[in-house]
Amino acid sequence: MESIRTRNPEAALSSLEAAATSARGGFGCLFSTAAEFESALIIERRAQGRYGSPRSRWPLLMFVGCAMMVVGTVLLFR
Repeated sequence: MESIRTRNPEAALSSLEAAATSARGGFGCLFSTAAEFESALIIERRAQGRYGSPRSRWPLLMFVGCAMMVVGTVLLFR
């Protein structure tokens, strides 16, 4: 390995430069900040339907129950 380095140092240097250039290109990021990445992630997850609100009937049932208690109390004390 040592003999290859001493025979052609320009070839070794250009090989190292090409390897460094390809390594830099492989680690490129599409986002410049973490906030930009998180925003894109949330948009993608919303498009997939992950943040859809679960359709629970509990709030509606609690409202109807409380309204019936108020109406019953008003009719009782009337």
